[in-house]
Amino acid sequence: MEYSAEIKRMCRVKNGCDAGVSPIPEEGKWIKAKEIKDISGLSHGIGWCAPQQGAAKLTLNVKDGIIQEALVETIGCSGMTHSAAMAVEALQGKTILEAVNTDLVCDAINVAMREIFKQFMYGRSQTAFSENGLPVGSSLDDLGKNLRSQIGTMFGSLEKGPRYLEMTDGYVLHLGLDKNDEVIGYQFVNLGKMMKAIREGVDPKEAYTKAVGTYGRYSEAVKTIDPRKE
Repeated sequence: MEYSAEIKRMCRVKNGCDAGVSPIPEEGKWIKAKEIKDISGLSHGIGWCAPQQGAAKLTLNVKDGIIQEALVETIGCSGMTHSAAMAVEALQGKTILEAVNTDLVCDAINVAMREIFKQFMYGRSQTAFSENGLPVGSSLDDLGKNLRSQIGTMFGSLEKGPRYLEMTDGYVLHLGLDKNDEVIGYQFVNLGKMMKAIREGVDPKEAYTKAVGTYGRYSEAVKTIDPRKE
């Protein structure tokens, strides 16, 4: 190691105030993290690309510094879905330090990795105070039993008002309006439930019918509209 002339001329003064590494919560334990292997937990990170036309949510389950599972969810950019497919293959088995220095193809996913890395480094994981954390596969719980991302898509204009297009319940078929033309409920088809039934051999028309449901006071509506056409 090289030292400047200024450092060489200085006399030695001992450090007298050093409390050492501050402990952080790691899956129910207080750990003085000094190496990557000291980091464990499950957490989430949100990222966005430079033009902010799309966003990504990244969920990682880390055990002893190694990424055991990864869930990548994207929205707003068609190309990002392909980037997510490549990124999810690159994450498992890497340390989180390796992962934050890996090109995850899309800016949004890279930013999500950066954000989740900071959470892990400061002991801010979702399982910080959960003994032994969560088992591998727990990230899928965020998707629900039909394993579909929780998506909400709404559109509105000053001229024509709001349109609900998709909710966690599913793809919105009709909006229910009251006498004042205000939304009081909606009818939807649960795409995850419908596709599961079709894959199990149920006739598509029957599967569709059984997957249709309503929310709110839809049955009291004096008028219904198709939010994509009317």
